[in-house]
Formats: sequence, C-alpha cells, structure tokens
Amino acid sequence: MKILILGAPGAGKGTQSKFISEKLNIPHVSTGDILRKEISLSTELGKKVREYVESGKLVPDEIIADILLNELKNDIYKNGYILDGFPRNLNQARILEEKGIAFDKVILIDASEDEIVKRLSGRRVCKNCNAVFNVYYNKPKVDGICDYCGGELIQRDDDKEEVVRNRFKVFYEQTMPVINYYEQKGVLIKVNGNNSLDDIKNEIFSLLGVG
Repeated sequence: MKILILGAPGAGKGTQSKFISEKLNIPHVSTGDILRKEISLSTELGKKVREYVESGKLVPDEIIADILLNELKNDIYKNGYILDGFPRNLNQARILEEKGIAFDKVILIDASEDEIVKRLSGRRVCKNCNAVFNVYYNKPKVDGICDYCGGELIQRDDDKEEVVRNRFKVFYEQTMPVINYYEQKGVLIKVNGNNSLDDIKNEIFSLLGVG
C-alpha cells in the first residue's frame, strides 16, 4: 500500500507514520532524510541540492521529485511505503503524478489550530540531554527542570505561539489545495487530529481496514 500522510506541523505525522510502518511492515519515507542522504553520498542530484542549500535557496520541486522517484526504485519499497513531508503544495502534487507516483490512500491528520498551538507552544526541551516535556500533557516533576538529568528546560524559538500560528497559516494556505486535489481523486481519508495519539492511530487503522 502506498500512503501519503498530511497534517500541520505538530499534528503527529511522524509518530503516526511510525505506527503505520510497523503495522503494515512498509518503510516510512521522509523527504528530508532522503535529501540529506543524497547530499552525503555526493550523487549528481545531491550535488545540485547542496548548491541550493548552501546558497540559501529553496530546492526546486522537480529536483526533490526526481530524488524521491530515484529512492522509490529501491527494492525495499516494492510492497509500498508511507511518505511524509512531500508534496507540500499543489505544484508538487502534480509533478509527482506526472512522474507516475500515485497513492492508494492519503491520510489527513486534521487538528485544529488551537490544539496545534497548545502542543507545540507547551513543549519544553532539556538544554543538556534534549529530553522533551510538555507543560500541558507531559509535565516535568519540577517546573523548568528535567526529570532525567536535572538540566534546565527551555522553549525553542520555533515553538513560541506566534511562530506556531504562522507555520499553521502557511501550512493551511499551501496544503489546502493539495487536500482538495486528493479528495477529488477519492483517496483522501480524514482523522480527528485533536484526539490522543492512540485514538488517532486506531482511527487510521480502522479507516485503512487493518484494525
């Protein structure tokens, strides 16, 4: 089964991808990881990506799609995969289709802006050991102190509320056309992203018919 997972930053795409990967025994494909791999291997495509990254420019959609297509030729993906991180906009979705990459199911983890803000703005990370806590869902025993090493817990700049709200806005503007695109193709399934991780997982499994 070839699956694409969509959702705003903080919706839980990575976590749910891991659950699906284990349940269906198919690999989880992260476009970010693939790009880093191509750069480290200094392939022709990797060299092109490095040029864009080092000059601070966005990597063109066509190049990302070519790298993805190249990766998906490996035998490990012959029984399917779950893709996370691409396409992020309608142009990317159309490029994938032109290159013959189609999906059996597209899962949208549909979480509200307020829930996303609560999850991300509540996140605190240990300066020493990078352990992650949340002031709403996973509080440390002592405010501001890591349970594991006693280090100071900090809020990262990109977890601050105004930054999170802006990221959500960008996601909504860019990805809503992608959501509509796959909905019109009849492959989109929506799950309630405001629920707990386990409830989201169970809903996804049920909708995929693998509960």
